[in-house]
Amino acid sequence: MFNNRATWRIEVTFVETPPVRQLERASGVSEVTIDDQTIHCLVSGSFQPFIEALRGHEVICLSSVPALDSTHLERQQEDQ
Repeated sequence: MFNNRATWRIEVTFVETPPVRQLERASGVSEVTIDDQTIHCLVSGSFQPFIEALRGHEVICLSSVPALDSTHLERQQEDQ
């Protein structure tokens, strides 16, 4: 089942200068860091505000993986 409050770790690479300010202001987006033309951030809940912040900026690579919270990590370590 989809958890609409899930948090995702995102990496986006742009052709030109990334829209850092737009992403920092987008609802659900946090921990924005930049490395040249690549942005790393967390997105919680809906991706819509994140996607809208990308409007008008050419993306050449985008990846997302679930961000594991500390409780989840502790359970994984207990299972090992």
